[in-house]
Amino acid sequence: MLQIDLWKRVVIWGCVALGLLLAMPNGFYTRVETHNDATMALEMGGEAEGLQEQAEMWPDWLPSGLVNLGLDLRGGAHLLAEVQVEDVYDARIEAMWPEIRDLLREERDRVGPIRLQDTDAPELRVRLVENPSEAEYAASLVRGLARPVSSVAGAGQNDIAVSVEGEAVVVTLSEAERQASDEQTVRTAREIIERRINEMGTREPTIQRQGADRILIQVPGVGSAAELKDIIGTTAQLTFQPVVSRTADGNENPGGGNEILPSVDEQGVFYILERAPVVTGEQLVDAQPDFDQNGQPAVSFRFNPTGARQFGDYTAENVGNPFAIVLDNEVISAPVIQAHIPGGTGIITGQFSVEDSTNLAVLLRAGALPAELEFLEERTIGPELGADSIAAGQIACIVAFVLVLAFMWASYGIFGLFANIALIINVGLIFGLLSMIGATLTLPGIAGIVLTIGMAVDANVLVFERIREEMKTAKGAARAIELGYEKALSAITDANITTFITALILYAMGSGPVRGFAITLGLGIITSVFTAIFVTRLIAVMWFERKRPKRVLEGRTLRLVPKETSWDFFKRWKLSLGLSGFLIVIALGSFLLQGLNYGIDFRGGTTIRTESAQTVDVGQYRDAITPLELGDVSITEVFDPTFGPEQNVTMIRIQAQEGQESVSADTIAQVEAALQEVVPDLTFTSVESVGPKVSGELIQTAVIAVLLAIGAVLVYIWLRFEWQFALGAVIALVHDVVLTIGIFSEVQIQFDLAIIAALLTIVGYSLNDTVVVFDRVRENLRKYKKKPLKEVLNISINETLSRTVMTSVTTLLALLALFVLGGDVIRGFVFAMIWGVIVGTYSSVFVASTVLLWLGVKRDWSKPDANAGTQFANVDA
Repeated sequence: MLQIDLWKRVVIWGCVALGLLLAMPNGFYTRVETHNDATMALEMGGEAEGLQEQAEMWPDWLPSGLVNLGLDLRGGAHLLAEVQVEDVYDARIEAMWPEIRDLLREERDRVGPIRLQDTDAPELRVRLVENPSEAEYAASLVRGLARPVSSVAGAGQNDIAVSVEGEAVVVTLSEAERQASDEQTVRTAREIIERRINEMGTREPTIQRQGADRILIQVPGVGSAAELKDIIGTTAQLTFQPVVSRTADGNENPGGGNEILPSVDEQGVFYILERAPVVTGEQLVDAQPDFDQNGQPAVSFRFNPTGARQFGDYTAENVGNPFAIVLDNEVISAPVIQAHIPGGTGIITGQFSVEDSTNLAVLLRAGALPAELEFLEERTIGPELGADSIAAGQIACIVAFVLVLAFMWASYGIFGLFANIALIINVGLIFGLLSMIGATLTLPGIAGIVLTIGMAVDANVLVFERIREEMKTAKGAARAIELGYEKALSAITDANITTFITALILYAMGSGPVRGFAITLGLGIITSVFTAIFVTRLIAVMWFERKRPKRVLEGRTLRLVPKETSWDFFKRWKLSLGLSGFLIVIALGSFLLQGLNYGIDFRGGTTIRTESAQTVDVGQYRDAITPLELGDVSITEVFDPTFGPEQNVTMIRIQAQEGQESVSADTIAQVEAALQEVVPDLTFTSVESVGPKVSGELIQTAVIAVLLAIGAVLVYIWLRFEWQFALGAVIALVHDVVLTIGIFSEVQIQFDLAIIAALLTIVGYSLNDTVVVFDRVRENLRKYKKKPLKEVLNISINETLSRTVMTSVTTLLALLALFVLGGDVIRGFVFAMIWGVIVGTYSSVFVASTVLLWLGVKRDWSKPDANAGTQFANVDA
């Protein structure tokens, strides 16, 4: 019976209402964002004028969660930093020297005089000068200083390893302690970076740990990555160290336990200091910008009780002696102690500007980084480019939406209207889910939504085409609608699970915008299946209950495929496979001869995007940059129909510089200055820099992601069908991927990380098509047990041909709108998907089915055969 229980109807409409309610704040983005900022400021004790009025701009009882805009839409800075965890080993070992020295001095009668030897390794090498035979005894004493490792993994182990080498006792950190130290260092670094960025008052920063020793930092609204690096890249290790002497020779031997550091204010002056500090910046509780007695900018500070006591004791015992204030291995000042300084307060003076003193106070308050950061990847997106991307994305989405809605109405009439209503609800649910989980929407994410608009109708098309088939045999419209949904369910589930698998792999292996695309694609699949199976069906049932029509989906509507087809798709199989083979040879030849036009994601280097009202003169740009001697520099003008008459855009790509993980901020500043001399109105809308270490890893990750997607799909189809089906699907996938890489090689469109996302989407889309055909083949193998396999395959392809063409056309309509109107930033990405839809449709009809015909399949599908790998074939998905 074509009916849905009342409680099910309530649940379905309840889910829809909840999703749309969660999505609603995004329709009032600026107002809700202002409300959220004001509410947060009030909660933190803010008293600025107008805050209360801003907080009342949106009702508190309504949801206020928004979809966060990625850097490519809002503008801002992106950094990938690697924490140099090895730096901590030296500091930890050096900090143990005073304790070891005092311990061995107490046993001087037996071990004799000791001397600390210099070494480049992170170790303490203590030589027994007169009694080397007592080295083992000395080592046993030092082992008594060992402490348990403070981590679960290192439970029961000590933090130091002590050994004897000749006449020396060697102290190093144990392996367990190093692992615990690495974990603590990265965690502390992430927390301190977060505190520093929060001090800046930025909105919605992203600070995430990535891998074992890397931290991803994305901050909207920051002018440049260089500005962000100035805040978070400064280690800010503050120490107060005893002064041994001054010298003008930076190469002088400082002696055991000492170090030589340069003065910031006095050119050519160096200080020899004791390595062990009196107090460190870790004992600071406050630091504020201030002015000294001469009215010069300075920083005042205050220690915690422990630091205050140590500082006070040291100044009381060393009146008349100098001590150095050291920041990141440079002596800021070395004043002479005039008197005992109780209370734990002081002031740091130097040649500061007001901005310098303010930034230093921020750094000291947030705490010192435990180790240096090496920046492997930098990206700066200007707000103008982000605004242009949003505008282009909105227009593309609207046009795609209208085209798909019109096409569905023309093709299916009133049922097309039902699908359109579900499609609008579908997009609302996507935004509702994105808002609920606090996801970030990127430009590829917008492409994911546009792709969802095209693909979301696929499930409806499957159902509607099935209803049309059932109308020929079923007893009445009610039974046709019921059978249409029932029989299409298996194909819908299989097709969407395979696409969802690729979205999961993309999310797991990708980062940044690619991960944003995976999120929107994955959520889009979930909402599409929900709206097609439940929402559209409920609307159709409600309409049927009121109208009680005798026939459905049989009027004069737009048809891309004739009503009845009996084409022989294997009549010229040699021609179709020959064409595929010819194109694959061309693709491989092009790849081997000229390769791909790799973007900086895979090649490393820096890309600078410029914009000017003046006409671009590439020779003029090159002449300005050449004196900087940056190696291989390519300059290309970007043409796009969406550009205005005074919008002249260039892309400048600089090769990775030897010995650097990313091009330095100074180098980028030199390039910008050189270009602005010849083109004064030139603006720099984005700067992206990727080091060779990351680019090499990205290539490896991309290959693994594609192979994982193909492997996962192979296993799934094997479980749901038979190994011959799986092999046919995978050969079709490889065919599509090779041809896509070939077209990128042939036309030399830039091949970057976003294209890998497109490749994986092609994998998912091609599978979607292939699985729908295979699902019908499996059904017909049960129905036509005596017919030859070739005839069963032809019947199945003809029966699903209308759905295949309809889905491809709706998806292409959406993608073409994005290709033409979405702007140049993602044009390569969209081109890959358009090409993928075309070759994916071709391969599902001609390649996968022909491979299946060659391999042969099990004919009796009435019972699952465990040995054939079809034990899951009859499970209703």
